[in-house]
Amino acid sequence: MQLFSFIILLKKTFICYYFNENAYISLHLSQNNNQLYIQLMGRELLQREQAITFVKDTFSTYLKQALNLTPISSPLIVLDGTGINDDLNGIERPVSFPIKSLNEQRAVVVHSLAKWKRVRLKELELEAGEGIITDMRALRPDEDYSPIHSIYVDQWDWEKVILPENRNLAFLKQTVNAIYDSMVQTEKQVEAKYPHLKAILPQEITFISSEELLKKYPDFTPKERENAIAKECGAVFLYGIGGVLSNGFAHDGRAADYDDWSTDNEDGYQGLNGDILIWNPILNSAFELSSMGIRVNKDALQRQLEIRHCTDRAQLSFHQMLLNNQLTESIGGGIGQSRVCMFMLKLSHIGEVQVSIWDDHKKQILAEENINLL
Repeated sequence: MQLFSFIILLKKTFICYYFNENAYISLHLSQNNNQLYIQLMGRELLQREQAITFVKDTFSTYLKQALNLTPISSPLIVLDGTGINDDLNGIERPVSFPIKSLNEQRAVVVHSLAKWKRVRLKELELEAGEGIITDMRALRPDEDYSPIHSIYVDQWDWEKVILPENRNLAFLKQTVNAIYDSMVQTEKQVEAKYPHLKAILPQEITFISSEELLKKYPDFTPKERENAIAKECGAVFLYGIGGVLSNGFAHDGRAADYDDWSTDNEDGYQGLNGDILIWNPILNSAFELSSMGIRVNKDALQRQLEIRHCTDRAQLSFHQMLLNNQLTESIGGGIGQSRVCMFMLKLSHIGEVQVSIWDDHKKQILAEENINLL
């Protein structure tokens, strides 16, 4: 490994960090060495891209094996008015445009593929225990910028056929454990390749319902509760997200028509869905890596549409397929690619692992803090 000499002047310095196979190298470069700075910055970005690819390839390999998933192609856009697009919390606006060749019928850029995947399972005629995975790319223009939020979204979107008798909390936990083990194994592989990036995930993930978490921290906000439990346990699956809790509020919003957050489970609470949260010491906060769950069946869909006062959606194409028993039972979710890379590579901003649109002033401030966006 070739080491570069430090160039330290009294004037303002730049600090550039980049990967090689064994360690980060810290390079202090003065403003008077712009050409060298540009060259080394380019090298840093290239090696970071290589590390991102390593994380993505490693984790997706483990995940496909753990859940028996087959990679497939997926859409960036779907037709509007079909009910196929993910409504997230029900208020986010999708990117929309007319299609000339379809008589100006409008299409929307996907928010995620939660419902599209379920239709695809039917089209592919998969059997129970078989599933699909795809590299989902989406735009969410109403997303608020933060170190972990961008308007560009990249996820491993996966979906798996299950039997009606699998609609229970035990099966959900079994699936979560398989996903979490893939994360643990990936982190070990990252440490082996980049020894300075120490593995910190606990070997096992803790399960807790949103109602139990409320009782544990009754005076905390939902985000404060997540921070507290993630810091205490290191890794948590928080289940039962979307329904109203005993304090009269939901822990967080969920759409009515993909995850089942209203069915009674065997632990005495409601919900067959949840989020994988880990403690991120770089950000000093809980860090959501995945939202997932057993999907609604006919009864859960009707119940949740009524709870959310949106029964008119029952007339949309997707909902009619489900209500007419034309879709298989399934479990599925999304796992944030950029967030997994952020955590595995111990980076502090999502813009360090994905290319998106950022405010120029903010980019300059981040650069002064030695955070260089792609």
